[in-house]
Amino acid sequence: MTGKNTDKFSAGEQGLGYIYQIRLALLQLLQYPEDTAVHLEKDDDLDFIDDKGGKSLASLKHKAINDRLTDLSTDFWKSVNIWLARYKRDGCAKSNLRFFLFTTGLVSSDSFLTRFLPHQAVTTDDIRTLTELADAALVTSASKLITPIAEAFNELNSLEKQDFLERILILDSSPRISDIPALIKDKHMRSIRREHRPFVFERLEGWWTDAVIHQLTGANPEGIFGYELSDKLSNIAEEYKTDNLPITFRGTAPSEEINTDTDPRLFVAQLREIGITPKRIKNAILDYYRAFSQRSAWARENLLALGEVAEYEDRLVDEWERFKDFAYEKLENDSPEEALREAGSNLYAWAEFEAGNIESLRIRARVTEPYVLRGSFHILADGSPSPRVYWHPKFLDRLSTVLGVES
Repeated sequence: MTGKNTDKFSAGEQGLGYIYQIRLALLQLLQYPEDTAVHLEKDDDLDFIDDKGGKSLASLKHKAINDRLTDLSTDFWKSVNIWLARYKRDGCAKSNLRFFLFTTGLVSSDSFLTRFLPHQAVTTDDIRTLTELADAALVTSASKLITPIAEAFNELNSLEKQDFLERILILDSSPRISDIPALIKDKHMRSIRREHRPFVFERLEGWWTDAVIHQLTGANPEGIFGYELSDKLSNIAEEYKTDNLPITFRGTAPSEEINTDTDPRLFVAQLREIGITPKRIKNAILDYYRAFSQRSAWARENLLALGEVAEYEDRLVDEWERFKDFAYEKLENDSPEEALREAGSNLYAWAEFEAGNIESLRIRARVTEPYVLRGSFHILADGSPSPRVYWHPKFLDRLSTVLGVES
């Protein structure tokens, strides 16, 4: 295990704080009513706005293990400084603000900050008000950081001070950044099979990160609503049902440049043989790439039953055989090349545009993504030593010539 990074130029802690902010926002929004919206980096680290317009400002502190908050902890008073400015801006007692401090640290038992903990009972021995406790702590400080905060606090009258402090809640021992995924999977994915939860969380967090970026860049000024999060989680979970499979390669492309003229693969050669245009060949290459990558992802996630892909390919080949016989039935042994190409082109058009409408040709009932079917036909057309499906009626006879090698 590596030691703590002591490089004064390192941005590791700051970077961890930003990621913690994103993850904790996800966890908290899952726990709040669905009509709650969250903003990051607006009035505080996190702003939660309920359906009545009430706003909760949250400061987040991801601290070292065993870190403790005391009366004069700068983490608390720096947050107070932010909250005071917002409280005054919004009319003090007239404002609809609440203030939360989420910290992975622990409030010291001998600190007056324990009074800000949830469900903290006030003992008969502690009859002082929050204002009296705060004033007593501040008067002992000579900190250059805390002094101006104390001055800002003292600008409030006694009623405003008490009102302000009563709006504060400290949630100590908050989950650490590495604990949040397990909490979300265990508490908010109970309806999802355990073996699928890591993959569902990975996809949900990817979507969440994109949503946060949209919010931070101003593309989504309304914030992110809880119902949007619930809907996305539900949609992802649906893809892991027994009659469905997740679709995760829509819109993706291979890293290398696509060259339809020089691509040596057999399924591409087949398309050139029936005169398919370069643009359609490029689409075929994309379908092949996406289907192949998708199958690999399903296999890695153990989502496919034993023999499921082989059985699926058998169904495709059987249906292809039936339409092939129809497409070729008017051909003769001496049919001209133009007629052969036309028959092959019609057969390929069926696979590209019509076969997807046949429900029995889906790998599972709810998997309707076109690239799965189209790409699967190309995988079959790329088989070695000879393809299981082909388009040109005489392609198998010409195989060695087309490839420039011995059959």
